[in-house]
Amino acid sequence: MAASDVATNLTNHFLLAMPSMADPNFGGAVVFIAEHSARGALGLVINRPMELDLAALFERIDLKLEIAPLAKAPVFFGGPVQTDRGFVLHQPLGEWNSTVSISDSLGLTSSKDVLEAVAVGEGPARLLVTLGYAGWGPGQLEDEIARNAWLTVEADPTVIFDTPVTQRLSRAYGLLGIDPAFLSSAAGHA
Repeated sequence: MAASDVATNLTNHFLLAMPSMADPNFGGAVVFIAEHSARGALGLVINRPMELDLAALFERIDLKLEIAPLAKAPVFFGGPVQTDRGFVLHQPLGEWNSTVSISDSLGLTSSKDVLEAVAVGEGPARLLVTLGYAGWGPGQLEDEIARNAWLTVEADPTVIFDTPVTQRLSRAYGLLGIDPAFLSSAAGHA
């Protein structure tokens, strides 16, 4: 049986860009995989803050957010697909109009109702908001992993919600017991 015949579900995992990653969208990125199936994968880059903060984003969608420190929290570049569309990665799961359940406690919502709840102080306790997402077609992500573009590790919500942005890549590599400073940009196969 070929390695490509083995189904691997990377939902609720991090993709860690290898030093050799040439794509400027993903060099040095930590991508949280929210969905992975035979149809492809959907992920969010969790370590690329934009110049936009939540208060400014809320203003753009006719909501007012005055809750500190949330108002100054950055909006993240989630990936190069649908960069005009917002995605909210959050804990707890809650019940929103358009939520993908990633785990018992983690959800990804793309409907405005979650932001409306946040604006009035009734939203999820922990959240990360992105514009855009990263997407892969059937077999594409598996092929990239086979070509040493990414390392994978089970996601840890503390990296998403509690770790300073500048430390997320090294903390995620740390989940594998790897110091990224020792990685080579050239990979080999035994």
